[in-house]
Amino acid sequence: MAEVQDIFIKYGQNYRTNHKLTITQHKAMSAIQKCRTSELGGHKEICDSCGHTRVSYNSCRNRHCPKCQALAKERWIENQKNNLLDIGYFHVVFTIPDTLNLMVYQNQKAVYTLLFKTVAETLTDLASDKKYLGAKIGFTSVLHTWGQNLMHHPHIHCIVPGGGLSSIGIWVNSRKKFFIPVKVLSRKFRGKFLYYLKQLYYQNKLEFHGSQKYLFDDKEFEKVLTSLYGKEWIVYCKPPFKMLLVLLNTWGRYTHRVAISNKRILSMEKDTVSFKWRDYKDDSKHKVMTLSSEEFIRRFLIHILPSRFMKIRHYGLLGNCNKTTKLKICKQLTHTPLLIGEKATTLQLIQKLTGLDLSKCPNCGSDKPKRSMSLGKSPPIAVQTACI
Repeated sequence: MAEVQDIFIKYGQNYRTNHKLTITQHKAMSAIQKCRTSELGGHKEICDSCGHTRVSYNSCRNRHCPKCQALAKERWIENQKNNLLDIGYFHVVFTIPDTLNLMVYQNQKAVYTLLFKTVAETLTDLASDKKYLGAKIGFTSVLHTWGQNLMHHPHIHCIVPGGGLSSIGIWVNSRKKFFIPVKVLSRKFRGKFLYYLKQLYYQNKLEFHGSQKYLFDDKEFEKVLTSLYGKEWIVYCKPPFKMLLVLLNTWGRYTHRVAISNKRILSMEKDTVSFKWRDYKDDSKHKVMTLSSEEFIRRFLIHILPSRFMKIRHYGLLGNCNKTTKLKICKQLTHTPLLIGEKATTLQLIQKLTGLDLSKCPNCGSDKPKRSMSLGKSPPIAVQTACI
């Protein structure tokens, strides 16, 4: 089956020639093309028992690479285990209207930052209101910019605990349903987002190109804002997770998901790419979409985030300044057992993911120490490659 790497190798150079890419997009494409090939170097292990040679090439570790996210996800899950409380968690999703998509894409860093800020303030302000919970909460937010069809669809997923810490140090449990009505969330989110967007505009911090140039006119921009105030913005809440292990594994998939996984790609032939997708507007039916290779690459590159932009953020009780203080109190109040134990090693995580024990020789099964040699960057060689 074809992978994103194969598509970039076959059609990437032609795409670069005919389209202007940002430096970040260039770097991501290059990294994905070279991932786990001899171009990135690697190391060679020789078994002392049977002489079997195994070559492992280095991963690119780019956060947009479909091959590199499985191990990163497992590492993230390991790090988050001690930050969870033994209570139910809600999954809340905030989405902006597609009218804004082109404006957002032309101002990614500024508006994605604004999106995080708006979501955080919406949840924090409403949770602290005694009408709903009257407590301080902690939550994790992750940015996704795509839909199933790879089109631009910015939205934020939040994992929110079913309760919080009151101002007098008492744990307050939420109702079984999410403690803030979805309509209240939606309208608060809409108001805050448009207020801050207007601020950015009048501070001259937004850019407009091509078909968006008309928005440099203040009256036209105000018209767009007025129309957006008249729409209901989509915010929805999924049923709470009841088991922490299920929560971690499910949430790990959200935090380290890329625009499209390799397993969704069905074929690459005759200058086209076909992939599976779910059409949520048609009763969530599974369908197959076929795009030209050029359009597939264009859609994939839309979702390359600005350099150093943080797509996963922790707030409130989960913020760095509260993890060793208020979060510790919350664990005591919710009777959350403290997890004591060593973190899994990279080899253990790889074994968990693949079932392969890389400490043993794949030929004779020996677990004796192996001689290891570093490989520099070189043309591909015909040897067995261990890929994780």
